Amino acid sequence: MPPTLVYDDDCGFCTRSARFIARHGDVRIVGFTELSPQQRERLPAEYRDCAHLLTDDAVYSCGEAVERAFAETELAPTVLFDALGRLPGYPSTREHVYRWVAENRGTVSRLVP
Repeated sequence: MPPTLVYDDDCGFCTRSARFIARHGDVRIVGFTELSPQQRERLPAEYRDCAHLLTDDAVYSCGEAVERAFAETELAPTVLFDALGRLPGYPSTREHVYRWVAENRGTVSRLVP
């Protein structure tokens, strides 16, 4: 089964981003308001704080979820994510960027079509 990207479907920017990923890869998308009880059970208690990627055997959250969802598309080569993962400090930088975008969704959505 393809991975499932769980996102804030009350957020226009989040919805557009999730649909973009789904159009370009083998990723299902499910908004917070559409979660099944089984999906909700797998998520952290504060799941509404960020996006999540559900795979058969893992749950990825926030920046890592978006990164892994993009890795399921043909938009960026997998080796790019492998290389980034080996950079010192990359995971914390990825999460910082994710939080910055999340906190500035209104501005970012005006900059990104």
